[in-house]
Parts: sequence; structure tokens; C-alpha cells
Amino acid sequence: MAEFLMPHLGADMAAGTLRVWHKKPGDRVSRGDIIADVETDKADVEVEVFTSGILEKILIEPGTKVPVGTVLAIIRQEGEVIPEVSPRVSPEAPAAAAAVSAPAALALVHEEGRLRVSPVAKKLAQELGIDLASISPTGPGGRITREDVERAAQARKAAVPETAPAPADRAARIRQAIAAAMARSKREIPHYYLNTTVDFERALTWLNEENLKRPVDERLLYGILLVKAVALALREQPEFNAVWNEGQVILKPEINIGTAISLRQGGLIAPALLKADRKPLGELMKEFRDLVQRARSGSLRSSELSESTITVTSLGEQGVEGIFGIIYPPQVALVGFGRIEQRPWSVEGRIVSRPLITASLSADHRVSDGHRGGLFLNAIERLLQQPEKL
Repeated sequence: MAEFLMPHLGADMAAGTLRVWHKKPGDRVSRGDIIADVETDKADVEVEVFTSGILEKILIEPGTKVPVGTVLAIIRQEGEVIPEVSPRVSPEAPAAAAAVSAPAALALVHEEGRLRVSPVAKKLAQELGIDLASISPTGPGGRITREDVERAAQARKAAVPETAPAPADRAARIRQAIAAAMARSKREIPHYYLNTTVDFERALTWLNEENLKRPVDERLLYGILLVKAVALALREQPEFNAVWNEGQVILKPEINIGTAISLRQGGLIAPALLKADRKPLGELMKEFRDLVQRARSGSLRSSELSESTITVTSLGEQGVEGIFGIIYPPQVALVGFGRIEQRPWSVEGRIVSRPLITASLSADHRVSDGHRGGLFLNAIERLLQQPEKL
């Protein structure tokens, strides 16, 4: 048996609202299936299941907001037998419930095909539109009481789906979520910053030649070269592909590059390109375009928000020369790139005009130091001088 929990979709997430179930009890689920949609302060997220089996029971109804880690459903393995769940016992009536065994309590709820219910409770249920058959009785002999009906009404009210937030409200919530995460990062993480200037001539020349060989809809943007260079550099400097958790650094076996994407309603989100070091540039470019589209339409997957191991951000389109970003916890590093700018550059003793780009590193001093950070930036620069090998 496995518990399907409200996932943790970012350092700033404390709770989420379950919007819809895509599976029903009795359905078979496989690892990676989309099982539910969850609304966070930043986006609506398609939540994947990370175990295979049969969806045994749904515990949380759509529209309910619950804390991260809350059990949403039970998944059993093929052939596994789940023990019968005893009737729910009201804390206010332990003595009455203890007077009979669980099977007896179930039997006493029905008498000659009818529910045992007090007249007052029956009238109240009719007024409130509560189905008596859905209520767990706590009265003597399995009788439904007025208090049982009132509790059922309160539970139904709590589960009523929340109305979708207005765009302005969603933008405000996104900004609040970003503010909380960034304040935590600056408060808890001892940042250090490094930057270097990269000659981008070879990369751009190769990119232009490569794109002439590709259909228009498959051409590469220079940003995908930056992402792939960072991913490959992390193989050489794995301490930057990690998270800080409860006082210790945990190196991650997979390289999942979080890519900062601006949202139309304002704010940023940084879903991950998963296993970015293992994929060719064409596949990465296709995935990145899809990621941008889904991020802005609110259909990201939970793994794309929870599995990032480092973030890459570029503000070159906004004309920014350099970026010294704030690390997104629990990650331990962020790489930034500014705009490509034609400037004088020394090549073999001659001053020539070159397209240059500034690469920066924001890193957690608890995990690495300036020496290791310098090696990491140097690896990125070296890889960008060999674009045909990316």
C-alpha cells in the first residue's frame, strides 16, 4: 500500500488546492501517470503518481485546500489486500462506539432496510440537503444524531470548490509566493557571486550554420546552448547540482535544469528540463518551447516543479548586461546570462570586435567556495567554445 500525498512543488509552497481527479477508485495507475490537478499560488499543476498499482481510495475531494504532505489517496499494489476500514468514530462519543464491535456497528445502522435516525436529525438533513446514507452515525445503537448531520454539513461546506482567482488576485499571489521564497533565500543562504565574460563568436557561428540545416520550426535558440553547457559543466562540478536539506548537502544523481520563465500575469516560474545533460540540442529545444507554452497556460507537471537541481536565468532580451540572482531554495546555485553585446576583445594580441556574453554564478557558501565556483564557470566557458560537442 502506498500513500499519495499533496506534493511539495517549491520552497514557498505550504498548501495546495486539489482541483480535479483524473482517476477514480479501481483504476489502474502507472508511474508517471497524471492523477490529479493541484492549484498552487503560482500555477495549476498536473500531478504525477510515482508508484504503480490500483487507486484504492480517494481521501480528499476536489476544491479542498490541504497542507503539503497530506494523504490524498491510497494506492495498493496488484494482488494486495487492504484491511477493512472501521467505521469513523466521533471523538464526542467514544463510549457509545466502544459498546459494539465494528461489524455490529455497521449492522445497526440499518434496520429492515431503513436508517436509524432521530426525528430532529432527519428534519435537519432534509433542510440542509444532506444524504443520510453518507453519514457515519455516532448515536446509541448506530443512530444518526443532529450532531452527525451538522458535522456532515460542515464537511460538505469545507469541500466546496473555491472559485478560480481573478487574474489580478493570481498575480498578487504569485508575487507574494516569490517574495516569501526570496526572503527566505537571502535570510538563510550565505550567497557568494562570481562572473566571467565569454567570447560567443564560435557558438553563434556554429548556431547559424546549424540552423540552415534545420526546418524553421526546429531551429535552435542560442539560449539552449547555454542550458546544455551548464548541464554538462555540472558533470564536472557536481557539488552545484545539489540541494541543502536539514543542515547537509545532498548531491542529486540527475541534472534537471530549472529555466526561469516570465508569466503573462506577472512574476516568474522555473520549471525543469529533466535530464538535460543526456538530451541532444534538438530535443532540449523542443522540450523548452513546450515548457514555456505550458507554464504560461498553467499546465505544468509536478515533477517539473519539484525536481529542479539548479536554475538558469537569462535576461538578455531585456538588455541586461549581467545578472546576480538569488538562489531558489533548497537549490545551492543559480547561473545567469546577460545580453550578447559587441565589444572590443583581445584575440591573439589583436583588438577585434566580438559578441560577448556575461555569465554569472550565485552559489551557497555552505556547499562550495570561490575556487570551485571559478572552475564551474570556466567549464561553462570552455564548453561554449566547442558548440558542436554540446
